[in-house]
Amino acid sequence: MTDQAEDTISIHARRTLSDRRFRLETVSFEQTAADGSRETLDREVYHSGTGAAVLPVNREAGTVLLVRQLRIPALLRGGEATLLEACAGMVDEGDDPADTVRQEAEQEMGYRLHDVRKVCEVYTSPGACTELLHLFTARFSPADHTGAGGGLPAEGERIALLELPLDRALDMVARGGIRDAKTVILLQHARLAGLAG
Repeated sequence: MTDQAEDTISIHARRTLSDRRFRLETVSFEQTAADGSRETLDREVYHSGTGAAVLPVNREAGTVLLVRQLRIPALLRGGEATLLEACAGMVDEGDDPADTVRQEAEQEMGYRLHDVRKVCEVYTSPGACTELLHLFTARFSPADHTGAGGGLPAEGERIALLELPLDRALDMVARGGIRDAKTVILLQHARLAGLAG
């Protein structure tokens, strides 16, 4: 079996299927098959850009801030229409992901964040999507409340803010109440790093 890391991948063709908010394309490529021969395959790839997400933590109270918002793909999958998740947004080209989460926190949650720290970068679904997500934690306190939050009405956002004890949020993960991947990663990190409580 050929080691994929040592294999030579040749891209033969790329065809755009849709180019609305994000681009969807079909990519034809050649790789080495298990028997050593060359094979040609096609994959659909969704170019959804770069994102950033943050989990604000109140260490003294042992709580975290999460948002609940509409997620049509989850609804189409047979789940709930809204998901409980970490505050997140798209990073504009050339922007600092840390600045993006600070801005999103004020827009979506109405909070100014402090001590924004990078946790890691993850591909959200590398089998189909190019999105690279920058994950952060930050500190907040009641004194950092700056406004109503709720997102941008012009973009159809109606975002609800929830402040939960970290232990309760982790229990919700275990019981299926929180199923968003970035949020699960950040909550587990907060627990392992002892960020709350």
